[in-house]
Amino acid sequence: MTTQIRNVLSIAGSDPSGGAGIQADLKAISARGCYAMAALTALTAQNTQGVSAVRPLDPDFVEEQIRMVFADIQVDAVKIGMIANAGIAEAVARALEPHRGVPIVLDPVMIAKGGAALLDPTAVTVLKRRLLPLATLLTPNLPEAAALLNEAEARDRETMAAQAQRLAILGPTAVLMKGGHLAGRDSPDCLLSGDDVTWFEATRIASGNTHGTGCSLSSAIAAELAKGRPLAKAVGSAKDWLQQAIAMADRLEVGSGHGPVHHFHAL
Repeated sequence: MTTQIRNVLSIAGSDPSGGAGIQADLKAISARGCYAMAALTALTAQNTQGVSAVRPLDPDFVEEQIRMVFADIQVDAVKIGMIANAGIAEAVARALEPHRGVPIVLDPVMIAKGGAALLDPTAVTVLKRRLLPLATLLTPNLPEAAALLNEAEARDRETMAAQAQRLAILGPTAVLMKGGHLAGRDSPDCLLSGDDVTWFEATRIASGNTHGTGCSLSSAIAAELAKGRPLAKAVGSAKDWLQQAIAMADRLEVGSGHGPVHHFHAL
């Protein structure tokens, strides 16, 4: 087995409080044993209580960041998070299209934990048309899946699986429906890959420290794919790590709202 450390590029927005966005991605990728790189799409002013301002970057500059990384460094996987608007979505697609052999995990960041919109509605069409077909894995939560499909939010496992099928038609190779918004004591995730449906079971952890869980999970999956793990094993390993990161988040004392997970709980 090779001991070479794999390189993972995150394309996402910044969270100055460190719990979500690029900052969470860098932590998650590092925690999973890979070398983390970052191309910024937007700056935000936020903390654990919410987002007060968003400043998207120039699309050409976003594209150039990605181009420069690929021009010099072997990229073993890519994670896409917040893209902010249609122009940036187009720029990211242009930059990644020449690199279709690289695994891409797309986390469709649309709404912040506190409710602030993080994706311009006009960008949804571009996201679906240009980025979803490039994705190895799409990782929506239930509200995001509903928004992408223009349907009501799933309330049960049957609807989760059905929506995963409809999202797969839009182009991603596989879809991971995250069930954290389901009611009840369990928080199951549904992975659809081809004709195979795999459920990842987990008991819900009673914690307010869930800021950046989606960013962290998608980045951890990207790291596992970069290391060459099969998709289902990559998802399972990343989910197990995130469960522990949530369970041990009370070791941190960060803010008075939705606190971050403990990315480095294993150290």
